[in-house]
Amino acid sequence: MKLIAALHGPGLPERLLSPALRTELARAGASRLQVNLDDADVADAMRFGPGEPVTALLSVWDADVAAALDVVRRLDAGAAAWLVAERTPLSPPPVPDGERAPALANVALLRRPASMTPEAWLGDWLERHTQVAIDTQATFGYLQHPVLEHLTESGRDVHGIVEELFDMAAMSDPHAFYGSRGDDAELQRRLGTLMDSCARFGAADGLDLVPTSRYLFGLTTG
Repeated sequence: MKLIAALHGPGLPERLLSPALRTELARAGASRLQVNLDDADVADAMRFGPGEPVTALLSVWDADVAAALDVVRRLDAGAAAWLVAERTPLSPPPVPDGERAPALANVALLRRPASMTPEAWLGDWLERHTQVAIDTQATFGYLQHPVLEHLTESGRDVHGIVEELFDMAAMSDPHAFYGSRGDDAELQRRLGTLMDSCARFGAADGLDLVPTSRYLFGLTTG
């Protein structure tokens, strides 16, 4: 079972990377913690969203949901949280426990258009779009999270969460982002193909895009 929470506001990095938080979550039964921070390392990256900017995300595996949600609310009373399924079409390379992944980790919060049924939306995103996204971008990690349950009133319009890992050069170089190797025509082809695919299931607009630094921790109660 995986819980993802989106948090807002300043002063979060120190608290989210602190041993105290890992101890609290381990006591709640969590086996792993992932922290994604919109921090100085990704300051030059693109970010946007329709509401209050998301400045950090937590991913927690195997915890007691109520206990983990209580920890999240103490960090940010207005946090949005979801129970999600986890799909990994492209597994990120391993990174030592607690070290920053050498990547721009883009997280997108997706909203289903009212014109699409949940079944049609999930099928289009998870089955048709997945390979398009991998083929048109220079990602070396790609994770998809269909929302199973909304745990807070905040974020009830979010139905899926995507994390994509890019080389840090992708913050400023579109060829590094799309893997077009300096070929402007190929860049435009890839961009057009991706945007057309995103538009089919409502991901071309109405989403949050959060650039982040990524940290993963194993948790123990000992």
